[in-house]
Amino acid sequence: MRIDILSAVPAVIREVFNHSIIGRARRKGLAEIYVHDLHDFGLGKYRQIDDYMYGGGAGMVLRPEPLDAWIRKLKSERDYDEIIFMTPDAPVLTQPTVNELSLKKNLMIIAGHYKGIDERIRQMHVTREISIGDYVLSGGELPAAVLVDAVVRLLPGALNDETSALTDSFQNGLLSPPVYTRPAEFKGMKVPSVLLSGNHAAIEKWREEQSRKKTARIRPDLLKNPDSDK
Repeated sequence: MRIDILSAVPAVIREVFNHSIIGRARRKGLAEIYVHDLHDFGLGKYRQIDDYMYGGGAGMVLRPEPLDAWIRKLKSERDYDEIIFMTPDAPVLTQPTVNELSLKKNLMIIAGHYKGIDERIRQMHVTREISIGDYVLSGGELPAAVLVDAVVRLLPGALNDETSALTDSFQNGLLSPPVYTRPAEFKGMKVPSVLLSGNHAAIEKWREEQSRKKTARIRPDLLKNPDSDK
């Protein structure tokens, strides 16, 4: 998989992709991740990439020319399955979306900044818009990193145990159950006996029950989701 990210401040996230699971996936050749600086196609002596909003109001907007130049350059080199704009005013990212994107070959991600990007770029080039939650950050770099992390960890070979991703929260529409490790007793608190029983059927039943209880307590909205495992 190849992922290209367009950013006003690429230094914010470049180092993120060199570590942990994402770094390992890159070293294995499973994922190519490139962060491109919008200033490379900035305008004038100072490589301007933003300007004031038409109609007045506080805040700056990313100009269309640098974005259009980068998008056209990258598209001239390869076909992209999706051109994604990270923005708060979009559908919130979900695990099914991550699963879908993990099957793609080439993704381009636009990290918004300031008040966002010129609407004409959204209309001309963007094929999907994604938010990571109902709040606003200083820019789209961290949301882009979140999306990349969620997608790349699902690539075959990225995780040491590929079955681990199948038991993550949201994969079956529920939150994951509580987990324990050694020691069997810690400060008077014991690991549930069923987990020490060796009875795999009983363990799976316990985990499913705990998942449902936890979901009902913390995210009852998921139980109403038609995609959840009822």
